[in-house]
Amino acid sequence: MTKQALVLQTDFGLGDGAVSAMYGVAAQVDPEVRVHDLTHDIPPYDIWAASYRLLQTVPYWPTGTVFVSVVDPGVGSERRSYVARTKDGQYIITPDNGTLSHLAHYIGLAEVRQINETVSRLPYSGESHTFHGRDIYAYNGARLAAGQITFEELGTLVNVDEITKLPIIDAKIEGETVHGIIDILDVRFGSLWTNISLDLLKQLNLQGGDNLAVSIFHNGVKVYQNEMKFAKVFADVKIGEPLVYINSLLKVGVAVNQDSFSRLYHIGTGVEWSIELRKASK
Repeated sequence: MTKQALVLQTDFGLGDGAVSAMYGVAAQVDPEVRVHDLTHDIPPYDIWAASYRLLQTVPYWPTGTVFVSVVDPGVGSERRSYVARTKDGQYIITPDNGTLSHLAHYIGLAEVRQINETVSRLPYSGESHTFHGRDIYAYNGARLAAGQITFEELGTLVNVDEITKLPIIDAKIEGETVHGIIDILDVRFGSLWTNISLDLLKQLNLQGGDNLAVSIFHNGVKVYQNEMKFAKVFADVKIGEPLVYINSLLKVGVAVNQDSFSRLYHIGTGVEWSIELRKASK
């Protein structure tokens, strides 16, 4: 059987041996399994960010790739462990805490199975209750990637509609205004990535170089308003100037050229952070 790649995502950081231990478990299962990192810098306990980063990354990997995502504030509790197969044929092993939300909403899950945490775990790890990333997720992810176990053998079938999902609000147009949310940050540079697609923006007949009126709200309260250029690249505006652009996922981004928009204006992410765009009045 062809071996598949194993891709790891956690909120563990690289300051201790946690991620390396997961690599070690995979090597014990099969030293030929290729292990890759999605990220280990998910903010601690931030299930929303973990869910979004899977959506950002999973579609670009081949069918059959196995992802292990461990952002697990409920580790050791009664929360369940799942392995899911997307409609495009990738696999995700993760806690049932909302991490599958974006994939379920935008791509679709073909099937979900519950892993038996008592049986399907690293040998001799039964007394450990706080590192399921190593003992259950990395172990079973490596077994699946190595072809030592099938998806069907990993657990019992679960109704896809029963998994835990975070609320997701779709972008929409009302009149001459498009409404969306701040999905995530381009973390290193502080740009805002929204859920407003390029296709939706095109329905307003906006052109590159147009000025847009941008309003940002937190729980319905306006916290930012400005007019800025709809730019193709950051260099279309002066250093320090804001802009609207299309990011690598063909969604609307809001940035400040060579500065952090989120830091300057204290903007966060998630469904409580909404944004409105419209063509500015001349």
